[in-house]
Amino acid sequence: MLFSLTLIPPLLVEEYYRDGSLPPFVFSILFFLGAGFILYFPFRKHKKELRSRDGFLIVVLFWVVASLAGALPFYLAKDPNMSFTDAFFESVSGFTTTGSTVLTGLDTLPHSILYYRQQTQLLGGMGIIILAVAILPMLGIGGMQLYRAESTGPVKDNKLTPRIAQTAKAIWAIYIALALLCAICFWASGMNFFDAIGHSFAAVSTGGYSTHDLSLGYYHEPLIKIVAIIFMFLGSISFNLHFAAIHNRNGGIYRRDSELRAFIIFLCLFWAATWVGFLIFNPPSSEDLLLDTIFQVVSIHTTTGFVTTDFSLWPAYIPLMLLFAGVIGGCAGSTSGGLKVVRLLLLMKQGNREVHRLVHPQGFFTIKFGNLQVPNRVIEAIWGFLAMYICIFTIFLLLLLLTEMDFITAYSALLTTISNTGPGLGKITANFAELSNFSKWILSFAMLVGRLEIFTVIVLFSPALWRS
Repeated sequence: MLFSLTLIPPLLVEEYYRDGSLPPFVFSILFFLGAGFILYFPFRKHKKELRSRDGFLIVVLFWVVASLAGALPFYLAKDPNMSFTDAFFESVSGFTTTGSTVLTGLDTLPHSILYYRQQTQLLGGMGIIILAVAILPMLGIGGMQLYRAESTGPVKDNKLTPRIAQTAKAIWAIYIALALLCAICFWASGMNFFDAIGHSFAAVSTGGYSTHDLSLGYYHEPLIKIVAIIFMFLGSISFNLHFAAIHNRNGGIYRRDSELRAFIIFLCLFWAATWVGFLIFNPPSSEDLLLDTIFQVVSIHTTTGFVTTDFSLWPAYIPLMLLFAGVIGGCAGSTSGGLKVVRLLLLMKQGNREVHRLVHPQGFFTIKFGNLQVPNRVIEAIWGFLAMYICIFTIFLLLLLLTEMDFITAYSALLTTISNTGPGLGKITANFAELSNFSKWILSFAMLVGRLEIFTVIVLFSPALWRS
């Protein structure tokens, strides 16, 4: 029922531009409102505290159902004329802020469809469940289990405020404020108002959808690229950190954060490696190449997926290296996808500890993150996460290769979807339209698994979860 309200803004956009896309949104609103009421009304007086298994189940079902529901306006619209598979893929990609697309001819699509497509990223960016957590307490249902299942990163129990509802509201307030500020900056930089709103949703949510086939390459104004770099970076920083800095009115909190420092170092290293690749294999000749390389590294590393140029044509190792940067992703607690920088940092520290243990077998070594000692339980969880990540990646890759897809296309398609990055290599450089329906369903599931960080989904298949 609440989801039906999110279709009102696209209706208003349609009323303003009158592109002829009114029926899909009207029907979808009535359908979702009616279906939600039928499901809600018989159980409206039933109140019960959620158990851990309920939290995981609700999060996964919410994302699957939201993606299915979100596909309906795409499917019903006459322009674009999409199959249900394509509509579902586009919906999942938006809600998971992946940014992979099957659509072409974006410049001629109805404004209401374009706006709705951008809006899916806004809703998915911080997680629809976080918004729901602010509402569920009013229904007499605690929200901590939902927050544990939805929040990204290895540590699930850190609240920003004493009550989880306040946490969700604080996160969303910062998130919406950043989106509005980004829209104003885009508009002041030369975008029209409609594009400024749409691209602000994509930048802050690190989603990467654009209202143009050329993405941000449609614009030739350097200031627009600089604005995008800033807000993609801000969206990939932990919103816990944003909250702490704003609440304490202390910008030094950013400087002291170990994960953020490491993230900046990774960005610089990937940019340096990109620039070295150009110097060795193809000396730079374009006056915009410096800005384009910085932009593309930030865009892919933050898993946003905006493009200003076809980076798949860049020389040697650069395109694949950038996709690996997307696998790392941004900071835990941000809108970006990937493994998260904190996991990679802790894995590196664990590797270093094993080296010291080989040198000093009787020694006792601890792992610290900042000034805090990291429990072994967290390290074990990260190793388990990585092992499961590799196993699922291998299974999905073999399934994709069953469709006779070439290896580069299959590998990059899976790499970019499971990390929620967006663009790929091979046949999917421009879009995913050429892939078979089977491949699109596999990649849709990969986007969901990647967005929910694997364990949230895998735990539902564990018999132990369902034993009383």
